[in-house]
Amino acid sequence: MANPEIQSTLQSCGFLKNISKAHLDTISGFCDIDHYKAGTYVFRQGDFGEDLFIIVDGYVFLERAMDIGSHKGSVVIDALGKGRTLGCWSTLLDEPHVLLSSASCQKDSTVIRLKGRQLRKCMEEDTSFGFFMLERLCFLLRERIQAAYGAMDKI
Repeated sequence: MANPEIQSTLQSCGFLKNISKAHLDTISGFCDIDHYKAGTYVFRQGDFGEDLFIIVDGYVFLERAMDIGSHKGSVVIDALGKGRTLGCWSTLLDEPHVLLSSASCQKDSTVIRLKGRQLRKCMEEDTSFGFFMLERLCFLLRERIQAAYGAMDKI
């Protein structure tokens, strides 16, 4: 039986809006819950990424280290709280992806790790679910690109 905290979080997050009960049951079976202390990272820029992350509780900055001539440091792309989603490229591309940003916990955070390979397998086996997930991943990518452009405007 799936963890009720995982199912509740998946069902309430915007990323999986309108997911069917059957698909919710399936994907919740390959999720884990990870806990991070404030100041630690869910992932770091340059690491290989394979999973999606959904924030159960806490506050995470999505940030990118930059070195543009005299401008060095990091820029916050987005500040994410409960129900927000991180990651997705490797699920779309079926290969590990070098992460383009870091996710740093600003306070103690609990995060669901949704295993990208298993999600992709479900997407391939059930094309209507696959289309649903591709659409959700595209919305996530659009959101992230818009946030990155907004962060660039602040440089």
